[in-house]
Amino acid sequence: ANTIKDSLAEAFTQREELVQQKALAQDLEEGQLDVTLPGRPQPTGGLHPSTQTFRELYRIWGDMGFLVYRSRDVETDEMNFTLLNIPEHHPARDMQDTFYTTEPNIILRTHTSPGQIRSMRELGKDGTQPIRVILPGMCYRNEQVTARSEMQFHQLEGVVVGKNIRMSDLKGTVTEFARRMFGKNARMRFRASYFPFTEPSMEVDVECFLCGGEGCKMCKYSGWLEIAGSGMMHPVVLRNGGYDPTVWSGFAFGMGPERMTILKHGIRDIRYFWGNDLRFLEQF
Repeated sequence: ANTIKDSLAEAFTQREELVQQKALAQDLEEGQLDVTLPGRPQPTGGLHPSTQTFRELYRIWGDMGFLVYRSRDVETDEMNFTLLNIPEHHPARDMQDTFYTTEPNIILRTHTSPGQIRSMRELGKDGTQPIRVILPGMCYRNEQVTARSEMQFHQLEGVVVGKNIRMSDLKGTVTEFARRMFGKNARMRFRASYFPFTEPSMEVDVECFLCGGEGCKMCKYSGWLEIAGSGMMHPVVLRNGGYDPTVWSGFAFGMGPERMTILKHGIRDIRYFWGNDLRFLEQF
């Protein structure tokens, strides 16, 4: 009985394979494949809006002759504060809530400004060569997360050191950047401000491109949008970077790529940048 069962099963399998082969041959003969038909599209990713803004900033500043210098996320207290004219117990330290580590004097940088000292020391060749660099990177501050503030964010700073560098050079450089970033007809405004590592210091505003300076919610009905902080480098900072401030001078500026993106696209909440929400990211 088992022999008959096995022989019938084998015959059935052979016949089944033969039927399948004939069916396949018939399908190939009657239903030819149209190779001109488009394939099924695969979902593709895109660049994060911060990355897109960074690439635009790199292109603009690169065209203006600036090199990219990348510094450290984990810094020393000395490099992040003291060498930038913010000594211990200076009230300017209260302007930033710092993440300290369990290692003495080791912190997460609160701004990309420590790169000013490192770039001057590394590229300035003992204070004998001019430099022109931008300093991109992530910064960390122990702040409450809200629609307008995050505990981590990007910054991009610029440093120029040379002989006979004046305030007019700073204003011309930042104005040229703004026109390349926001359009050749962009109107600028400079306001006196305070930063411990520059003197004099200025805030840089551009005319609101949503309302044309007439006033709207984006510009808080002022007609202007703040895009950067800037100033002439403080002699103490130049000296700590290896330069003789009686011979050399320079300027620095800083801006936030996320803020640039928020202003250009009218984004209302900075938390969207780190939320990994495809409904937001797919718009870019």
